[in-house]
Amino acid sequence: MTCWYEGPLAAFDTETTGVDTETDRIVSAAVVVQDAAGTRPRVSRWLVNPGVPVPAGATAVHGLTDEHLQRNGRWPAPVMFEIAETLAEQAAAGRPLVVMNAPFDLTVLDRELRRHRASSLDRWLGSSPLLVLDPRVLDKHLDRYRKGRRTLTDLCEHYGVTLDGAHDAAADAQAALDVVRAIGRRFAARLERLEPTELHSLQAVWHAAQARGLQAWFARSGSEESVDPAWPLRPDLPAAA
Repeated sequence: MTCWYEGPLAAFDTETTGVDTETDRIVSAAVVVQDAAGTRPRVSRWLVNPGVPVPAGATAVHGLTDEHLQRNGRWPAPVMFEIAETLAEQAAAGRPLVVMNAPFDLTVLDRELRRHRASSLDRWLGSSPLLVLDPRVLDKHLDRYRKGRRTLTDLCEHYGVTLDGAHDAAADAQAALDVVRAIGRRFAARLERLEPTELHSLQAVWHAAQARGLQAWFARSGSEESVDPAWPLRPDLPAAA
């Protein structure tokens, strides 16, 4: 029987105007679907004119300028509809969705849906919730004592995954998917008996524990920064509507 990490997977990634999930906007997004390890992926891409200025710092990361997005991007409302429909299709098919740092990408999508479609991501999914695989959470739990950063670039280097064109949504989504397959193979003895539904629930617990640990570290360092334990989606705030 094929293990989940060798079978059908999808991946989702966004590029945004910043790092605040409540106020920043999506400027590009991609969904990558792969029926099995090593097969040709199907890639859906979206470019969005967010209707707000793109800060220079964000452009420096993903290379998307106001001029380019105004000329080539689409209005957010139809794009958010299409993204939500695509993710709902993956959920209905029972295909696990890889999302690196899921609480960011899924939350920013949820807020965009509320902003432009008057609907939450959960409402869009209905009775078929997402089965999320977050390489950041998996790696931190399964190899918790390894020193060093755990960005997507770092994970790709550690697991021997090629990342061509970092901060391109499609490239990042594909790389995150490949990292999850690599994690599955490396830790097969601990993962192969777990179904994606079980892993989804476990990751929520693991992420909460990781958040508590990071929060304690901030407290010891005298920092007032807070860490949200929610995974894979942060609770709605009234200001995001």
